[in-house]
Amino acid sequence: MSWRRALKDTARSGLAVEKTRLEPLVAVRGAVGLAIVIAVSLWAFGPAAAASSAFGAFQAAIATFQRSWRPRPELALASGTSLAVSTFLGYLTISQEPLFLALLVVWTFAAGMSWAAGPTIGLIASSNVAIMLVTVTLPTSVAQAAGHAAMMIVGGVVQAALIVLFPVRRWGAHRDALADALAAEADYARRLRHDPVASFDPLPLMEARNAAAVTPRQARRRPAELHGARGVAERIRPVLASLADPATGVPAEGRARDRVRELLAAAGTILDVAAHSIRRGEPVTVPGAALATFRTPDTGSILTGRPYRAASRLNTLLQDVLETAGGSAPKSTPEPAPKDTRAGTPKGTPPHPPSLQGPHSARSRPTLLALIPTALQAMRKELRRGSPITRHATRVSAVAAVGYILGTALPLGHGYWAPLTSVMVMRPDFSQTYSRAVARLGGTVVGVAVATAVVRLADPGTYLSGILAVVSAALMYLLMRTGQFAAQGCIAAYVVFLLGMGGEQWTQTVPERVLLTLLGGVLAMIAYAVYPAWETPRLRTRLADWLATQGRYAAVVFDAYADPALRNAPDVREALLAARTARAAWHTAVARATAEPVRHRGLSRTAADDAEDALAQLGRVAMLLEAHLPERGATPVPAAAGLAEALRESTQQGAKGIRERRVPGWDAVRAALTAWEPEATPPADSAIPEAPVASAVPDNDTFVGDAARLVLDALIELSEALDTAVPPMTLDGTSAVTEPSTKTAGVRNPGSP
Repeated sequence: MSWRRALKDTARSGLAVEKTRLEPLVAVRGAVGLAIVIAVSLWAFGPAAAASSAFGAFQAAIATFQRSWRPRPELALASGTSLAVSTFLGYLTISQEPLFLALLVVWTFAAGMSWAAGPTIGLIASSNVAIMLVTVTLPTSVAQAAGHAAMMIVGGVVQAALIVLFPVRRWGAHRDALADALAAEADYARRLRHDPVASFDPLPLMEARNAAAVTPRQARRRPAELHGARGVAERIRPVLASLADPATGVPAEGRARDRVRELLAAAGTILDVAAHSIRRGEPVTVPGAALATFRTPDTGSILTGRPYRAASRLNTLLQDVLETAGGSAPKSTPEPAPKDTRAGTPKGTPPHPPSLQGPHSARSRPTLLALIPTALQAMRKELRRGSPITRHATRVSAVAAVGYILGTALPLGHGYWAPLTSVMVMRPDFSQTYSRAVARLGGTVVGVAVATAVVRLADPGTYLSGILAVVSAALMYLLMRTGQFAAQGCIAAYVVFLLGMGGEQWTQTVPERVLLTLLGGVLAMIAYAVYPAWETPRLRTRLADWLATQGRYAAVVFDAYADPALRNAPDVREALLAARTARAAWHTAVARATAEPVRHRGLSRTAADDAEDALAQLGRVAMLLEAHLPERGATPVPAAAGLAEALRESTQQGAKGIRERRVPGWDAVRAALTAWEPEATPPADSAIPEAPVASAVPDNDTFVGDAARLVLDALIELSEALDTAVPPMTLDGTSAVTEPSTKTAGVRNPGSP
């Protein structure tokens, strides 16, 4: 992408106003907290102290709007306290400009590194540095600086107290995360009706998992409907895929396929009503037709084998979802299942859920104080050459120093606006930095223009300026999720009114603030162009990480079939989560690279798309196998062990090859598949009556072997996507390569997607 197009796209993104659900009660609560702090400070300490305390309360309320699963009062307290410390240290050094400049560089570098601990901490730290540049100019003595810092802490305490006393949608974010996961699976079920191999984005499940990790205090107060539903939702996804996929036995058309479509439609309806119930905290009301679809005895006469077991398992899981969500789902009556005369066991009897399908232990989120060592460890891990976080910290600290020097040297006054703008707009990636710079400039011009017009026409005094500042803050809280442009306009008006309350005239703030804001934004843009941290060159590394984790996930699943007695369900779960994390990192990198003005370096967009499709196919096959994991007493598939080992080693070597710009080969996987020798089906009289049905399935070897061939197909497609070398041409102008090259040659399954 050219620089012109990249700047155009990021500018459009920064100026866009998004349609989103507003939260007026939350905005009013934050504005009330700000008003209380300003009123008390004005009455007790005067306008200057009121401005400082107002910044503390304002920043504390903004912190509670960040996407975080921590208790909101803790975020407010942490924001107010950290801003107080920053302001007090800044005032102690402001009289010695070189010392203050050194503190600014160190403080800004630490704020930049804090992005390694997560975006919430990074945003709070960056905002504290930016606001510190304003608040250090308000006190006139050390005692006043200590008093202003104390009032900032009070501002955070007031906001935290209001959250505790007047909660709005308590557990609302956690409810939304779980409801979004269930709604995503409902949509997935409906899409599977028309596309049996449809893809599924696990991001909603990842968000729900993050939301399910709570602090000990939260665990004691969590609503009952937020317990266990996420684990059930995790187990529904592979069952839905297994029910719809033709590879598990349901023909592409016919009576069985029609029945599967009916079950998927009913599952989508049930999941939707469960999501609505959890989101609103209301009882579940399920349409009777959806429940009747699963209760009818026709399913047992139409579906057999794995599709029938998937349908039965889905029925059980959906009942669990409804019960967890607060409804009362009628228990389904047992359905007659066709007998498997070879094994002497009902062919469709659903197996007892293996340990993987049992409830997972809840993760505990550390308290805010316990988080400090974890955050420091994450920052230390990123403190290395080549790390994008380190490059961002270096870049933002250098820009802050240069902006402060230029702002101080220029005869405009209020020189802190330039570094303040730079710190506020700079992010670790290109697109956010440039879009926020454009949004801040546009929002500042609009906000300052409106606030200036009000000041000139109304000539407000101290108290009216304070009221106007509170109104501007309330609008910012209300509109901050609609985009940066609207939020920055409200912030600009807020600052103009607040400084006017402190005694500064509009002529002292408007012209220079616009010019210095432009200077800060330009410095931020130039810094990223001169010292970038492009995501495009790291695409191969992200793809290699995804391949390694996806290969480990598939290998662990094959190991479960090779020796069910030694199967360790947590290993499957951990491998799946690692693969999801790597997939999310890949998609984030691709999204960032798409907006960067950088030509591809070894991985074109077409190659990236084809490679992504191949790895998605590999994960889908592993997921289908996971949906039918055997019980501990099931008949093992010894050949799967060799394939699992070959898959584990080959994907690790393949990941290394991708990082080194080589096309990976899969000779070991191909050799393991060639050596596959399905064992003979055990006679009926040798079956153990107490064993689960998986031990009596005669086509288990065939099922796993077919999946292994699909895995090899996916790996071959990955190599073909990365093999971008142009083949030699013959004299007649055709390609000299008519068969797959030796790098990717192998037996292809014509039925693979």
